[in-house]
Amino acid sequence: MISIHPDNPQPRLIRQVLDQLQEGAVIALPTDACYALACLPGDKTGADRIRRIRQVDETHHLTLLCRDLSELGVYAKVDNTAFRLMKALTPGAYTFILPATREVPRRLQHPKRRTIGMRVPASPIVSALLEELGSPLMSATLQLPGDEHPLSEPWEIEERLGKVVDMVIDGGAGTLEATSVVDLTGDAPEVMRHGLGDVGFLDE
Repeated sequence: MISIHPDNPQPRLIRQVLDQLQEGAVIALPTDACYALACLPGDKTGADRIRRIRQVDETHHLTLLCRDLSELGVYAKVDNTAFRLMKALTPGAYTFILPATREVPRRLQHPKRRTIGMRVPASPIVSALLEELGSPLMSATLQLPGDEHPLSEPWEIEERLGKVVDMVIDGGAGTLEATSVVDLTGDAPEVMRHGLGDVGFLDE
């Protein structure tokens, strides 16, 4: 476990985390919602490990954590309407399902829909990691099979997953809620999961 200040992440510790990621680590990290599992996008073994921990198959969307919307065009096809909605809601506790571009490895896309989850978290720790890395991270909500809520306490994450993840970032307690998931692949936005981000205006 490594403790990083949630508002002013220490650059030395951020670099330690990146060193681990670049060696193939799967980490547990705090976001602006619950904790998440993460690895480098090109790390096939890491993505497979995340799916095993979560006990989900390839139809479960993994999510690219991005610094800002400037990275979206590389990994997803975004029309003007979708972009305006995302601009209004980011950074924040939202995951957007979008058509993937060819830059996204097929193994990370939904096998039938060819879509990818993307989000821009309002988290200084995640932002510092992404800024130093210069590219997105691949992630999934840290919710274990059979649990009613995602994990939110670093000590519990270490207790339950200390032998299956390579690093737990202690950035303080997270929330018990995952992000809201909004599908932007159709004619109108569709709420796929109600979570921490307010989506009431889309349900109306």
